[in-house]
Amino acid sequence: MKGGYVYIMTNKPQGTLYVGVTSNLGRRVWEHREGVVDGFTKRYGLKCLAHYEFYEDIRNALQREKNLKHWPRLWKLALIHESNPGWADLYETLNC
Repeated sequence: MKGGYVYIMTNKPQGTLYVGVTSNLGRRVWEHREGVVDGFTKRYGLKCLAHYEFYEDIRNALQREKNLKHWPRLWKLALIHESNPGWADLYETLNC
């Protein structure tokens, strides 16, 4: 199985959050940033990659996404704050 990423997009620190999964993080975040696909992230201007996790098996990434989507908002904010306390746009750090 191919690997995958779980990621969280936002519009500003502690702003609106979107949890997604993809096998190509660089391409998918670029799509969100450029607004090439209609949907939640385009509607709310979510262009900042606040958090991501890599899984060797995409099935594990899919399960993690489902779990995160059921987490309370405060837990998601704490997850981001733990890995990215300055709420930097992590897209700039990707090697893609």
